[in-house]
Amino acid sequence: MLCSAFGTVHAQKINWQNQDLERDGVFGISTERTYTELLKGKKGKEVIVAVIDGGVDTSHVDLKPNLWHTSKKWGWSFLGSARGNVNNETLELTRLIRAGQKRFPDLNNLPADTNGLAVYKKLLPLFRKQFQQARDGLNYMSGYKLASDTIFEGIGKPKPALNDLKTYVPLTLLQSSIKAMILNEFKKDSTLTMEGFRTQLSDGVKHLKEQYDYGLNLSFDPRDLVGDNIGDIKEKTYGSTDVMGPDASHGSHVSGIIGAVRNNGIGIDGVADHVKIINVRAIPNGDERDKDVANAIIYAVDQGARIINMSFGKRYSPNKDRVDEAVRYAMSKDVLLVHAAGNDGLDLDNEGDYFPNKFYSNSRDTAQAWLNVGASNAQDDEKLVASFSNFGKTRVDVFAPGVGIYSTLPGSNYKALDGTSMATPVVTGLAALIRSYYPRLTAVQVKEIIMKSVVKVGHDVQVKKKNVIVNVPFTEVCISGGIVNAYQAIKLAARY
Repeated sequence: MLCSAFGTVHAQKINWQNQDLERDGVFGISTERTYTELLKGKKGKEVIVAVIDGGVDTSHVDLKPNLWHTSKKWGWSFLGSARGNVNNETLELTRLIRAGQKRFPDLNNLPADTNGLAVYKKLLPLFRKQFQQARDGLNYMSGYKLASDTIFEGIGKPKPALNDLKTYVPLTLLQSSIKAMILNEFKKDSTLTMEGFRTQLSDGVKHLKEQYDYGLNLSFDPRDLVGDNIGDIKEKTYGSTDVMGPDASHGSHVSGIIGAVRNNGIGIDGVADHVKIINVRAIPNGDERDKDVANAIIYAVDQGARIINMSFGKRYSPNKDRVDEAVRYAMSKDVLLVHAAGNDGLDLDNEGDYFPNKFYSNSRDTAQAWLNVGASNAQDDEKLVASFSNFGKTRVDVFAPGVGIYSTLPGSNYKALDGTSMATPVVTGLAALIRSYYPRLTAVQVKEIIMKSVVKVGHDVQVKKKNVIVNVPFTEVCISGGIVNAYQAIKLAARY
């Protein structure tokens, strides 16, 4: 599943992720300071970066010059064929329940072979709970949006301001209640805009509807569009050259954070300035298949990628061994994997796992050139950890800006989004910057440099543990204890 949090539009500075805490007052990674003070006049070497995602707009004016391509293709898609493209998909939990129902249609009349029954019985109540939450949530949010729309219609302005809402006189008791609820949202988040609230509400309804209609729908299965043998997890020869697909928003946004053309006077500046981005489409709107993830990693490595951005993840991985094989292959080829920690607001050390990860199945070994990334806010205060971001003292390596990140969207457009999906390409861009100006460094060394050069956070931060908000030291939320920093990383790389 793509790791961007839906909906919120914050009043953040454009490009804040590249700014400096001391100079600009926001907890960026000091990219611009790095270019002006440490890299001015120096020449970098081109670095190939793979973005495994849901699709990229290959015609975007701020991306196209930095996209890798041959005469015939811009990358590869493992989510389509001549029959069409997969857009929406089920959750992995749904697929596991569907397989369990096929094997055990009657729990009172079991077959002789009950292998997998215990897992199925454990997952079944979890699935039912999620399904009910999605159904109830959709009904609630749809009603909330409908009632709030009547208020905005009553205000009578195409772009109402917060003061317009405050002065609006409700016509019914329901409107009065909804008005109070909306105003409370602004009290809780001082960076929220009126446009942001309305977008958040619309996206929330959309997200829940997709969960109900596709993600948790046991009857939905779009895989025929790919035309592969889904049971053959070793199969590689499938897919198409359509790397854009039906929805290239997420992949375009991620790619722009890494490598939107710098200093062209258009849109935004990516973190890395000598980069070519390979587009590998393998992540649908729903949970990705382990088979596709493994093939995407292998494809990216074989095309020469030195860094792979993976802004996706899920809670279950039935074919993790196959993904582990691909990760080991990447490690053998000196490739750095940068992965999103996820947006469930969980303590990954104690509240469940997230896949893929650096821990190999049935082994004490781990992928050494792997970075797991959490999302941070712009302000250096107790809310530095984004409320949606997963964290973990031993499971998350570093944090990076991931709230209100303005980047590229299809049609040469731009938008601010939240998510560990946005924090991950900030780190990927930093890794590309290091490998560009210090190309002899290994992937493991680049990881070490990024980890050792973080700006340490000396104050406690708010996180939620088992639904209770607590204040903890930053060393409790990630291994490095800080936010990545380009300026310190390039200085350290020079000493390596």
